Amino acid sequence: MTPELQRMDWMPSPPLAPIDSPLDLDHLSRMTLGDAELEREVLAMFAEQAVRLVAAMATLPAEAGALAHKLKGSACGIGAFAVADAAASLEIAVQTGHDQRHAFAALKEAVTEARAAIEAMLKP
Repeated sequence: MTPELQRMDWMPSPPLAPIDSPLDLDHLSRMTLGDAELEREVLAMFAEQAVRLVAAMATLPAEAGALAHKLKGSACGIGAFAVADAAASLEIAVQTGHDQRHAFAALKEAVTEARAAIEAMLKP
């Protein structure tokens, strides 16, 4: 089969180099197909969900790993890769029994930074 006829699966991926913002706006734009209204909607939903999930994880319950996994997926969807990385670290800490408190503190900080960026973007 010639190369031009082969099916190529494409999936957006996080940046290879770190970005200076808590949100990768190019990734967000790709995920929302450039629809500014949809971007605002998913950012607002993420900000609310992140607060609920962090509150649910505050006591590091047995389901903290599953909650961190859920937050990681949502964060990846909007380009909040620092939140996704911190959530992954907490998920691993829960699985391995390592320093969960430190991982949770890092996750809270990443969520706080992402939410501040989102609030600034959503201001009228």
